[in-house]
Amino acid sequence: MPVNLVPPNPAELHPVPGVRIGIAEAGIRKAQRKDLTVMVLDAGASVSAVFTRNRFCAAPVQVCREHLASGQPIRALLINTGNANAGTGAQGLERARASAAALARSLDLAEQQVLPFSTGVIMEPLPIDRIEAGLPAALADAQPDHWFAAAQAIMTTDTVPKACSTRATVGGATVTVTGISKGAGMIRPNMATMLGFMATDARVAPAVMQQLARELADASFNRITVDGDTSTNDSFVVIATNQAAHAQIDTLDSADGVALKAAMLEVARQLAHAIVRDGEGATKFIAITVQGGRTADECRAVAYAIAHSPLVKTAFFASDPNLGRILAAVGYAGIDDLEQTGIELFLDDVHVATRGGRHPQYQEADGQRVMKQSEIAVRVDLGRGDATDTVWTCDFSHEYVTINADYRS
Repeated sequence: MPVNLVPPNPAELHPVPGVRIGIAEAGIRKAQRKDLTVMVLDAGASVSAVFTRNRFCAAPVQVCREHLASGQPIRALLINTGNANAGTGAQGLERARASAAALARSLDLAEQQVLPFSTGVIMEPLPIDRIEAGLPAALADAQPDHWFAAAQAIMTTDTVPKACSTRATVGGATVTVTGISKGAGMIRPNMATMLGFMATDARVAPAVMQQLARELADASFNRITVDGDTSTNDSFVVIATNQAAHAQIDTLDSADGVALKAAMLEVARQLAHAIVRDGEGATKFIAITVQGGRTADECRAVAYAIAHSPLVKTAFFASDPNLGRILAAVGYAGIDDLEQTGIELFLDDVHVATRGGRHPQYQEADGQRVMKQSEIAVRVDLGRGDATDTVWTCDFSHEYVTINADYRS
């Protein structure tokens, strides 16, 4: 069961003017399940994206990069689940392009105006015939209020659809921000969501869009980890339909830019946290804050050393306050001149270690009390600077092994 995560209420997911979404059952991997999604964008929309840094990236990631670099305005997205179209060589690229071309023909667009996305099993041929056959039904289904259905349709091992929506005032006008994501395993930064799509009707200069996507990803999806594996298909897409009644945002440093980014970051972080809460087999949601570093990069290195440690994660699952494992992870995080006598460790309100050793007032019963909670905060002070950063992770359970042992069946 996910950690304190309930399905979104479809009525609370606001339609974004300029976006229509359609879903179909194409039988891509399994019969009678929603597995094909189209997003159709009005003319005038701006689109940016960040993708996995895995060098073995999937065919649709490669095609999306090509299409975004072409300079053609993006007018549609095509998303399939059940098949990742990764590790499929030249044939995979051909089929990713064919899927984009099929949707483009249906909408009277150029192929480069469509971005294709895939998620699912790696190294299996994409069933392009099923995708093409499912497109008419998906397009016929396209409506502005189908965000919840899309969140369901992009799921793989997720147990809960992930969607979030908010409204904010920007430049005196009300703007909408709505997003969906999927992911439960193979989650690690660079990117750290399997798939994520966010749209707003705010007016944003095209030159600002890539910066916006990168900054949103870096403060949300690139701060989570489930198992330390970086997927071949990770993609995060930001859409601005430019239909709201305010002046165009030309810089994120302006008052309007700050307001819009804050609203979008609220949605992005909720989606990112939902991925961790729904991590495969997760029973604990853990926030790891490292402060007192010389740089934010240094703090993140320590935080991820803790978050990626199987020994730390299994201790959290067992509610075992074997907290020396956390100190060990701090020590091997790669800070060569780290002084262990400057390290302080806290578990929620419990001061566990001071000056690199056990706090004289620490009792194991206090550590176990916190470890039994479903939500836990770990705080480490390195005592060498003013920088700080936070990442979010989950524990490792028996169920994680079961899910991944049976994934292809």
